[in-house]
Amino acid sequence: GYTRGDDFEAMIRDAFDVLYAEGQAGAPKMMSIGLHCRLIGRPSRMAALKRVMEYMQGHEGVWFATREQIADHWAAEHPAPSGVTPSQMDRERFVAEFGGIFEHSPWIAEGAHALELGTYSDSAAGVHNALARVFRSATEDQRLGVLTAHPDLAGKLAAAGRLTAESTSEQAGAGLDMLTDEERETFQRLNSDYVDRHGFPFIIAVKDNTKASILDAFHRRIGNDRATEFAEACRQVERIAELRLIEKLGA
Repeated sequence: GYTRGDDFEAMIRDAFDVLYAEGQAGAPKMMSIGLHCRLIGRPSRMAALKRVMEYMQGHEGVWFATREQIADHWAAEHPAPSGVTPSQMDRERFVAEFGGIFEHSPWIAEGAHALELGTYSDSAAGVHNALARVFRSATEDQRLGVLTAHPDLAGKLAAAGRLTAESTSEQAGAGLDMLTDEERETFQRLNSDYVDRHGFPFIIAVKDNTKASILDAFHRRIGNDRATEFAEACRQVERIAELRLIEKLGA
């Protein structure tokens, strides 16, 4: 659609300038220039391409790469995962790897493995999908058991060092291991009031939150009816599982 060579040149230069600025700001990009014969076959456009190549070569830190070089770079920087993938694991190995993703509920991993997973499950999203399917199809009593398996936030188990490694890391990441005496008392009072009202612990994906936003959610949610909180707690359990899988398997 170009009638003049400098139209082609201007488009490439403008695109390059924008992407180069983003690279200098810390987010380097890859720029592809389409050279179909109907785009570059005219001598006037070839002259424009020559000028724009010289323009780009005048900037520092620009890499002119072939497709093969790009593929080699990607393979070196992001190597394919090695070892046994989730879909290749036997039941025992799968449960050992993912039985703790839903707190103290290995039966969910057992059910997920029985779904006969394929290669589409060899990622955090794939494993999460399988685990969540089992959790969502469980009875209300079974899901309640998963909720009650979760510890209170900054509760007595945390103080005694009896949390799972995942819960310990998550609560520490939100600063719940560094509470003042007054803050700890507030959390324990809210925990007790919440359990008395709803019958299960207050659950929130602490990795998505700060100490302040957790307290805000505590105050906001404690007055909800039980059905609303049960549904929200189940959503938070699934989000916690998703974050644990991303940490374990990568995004």
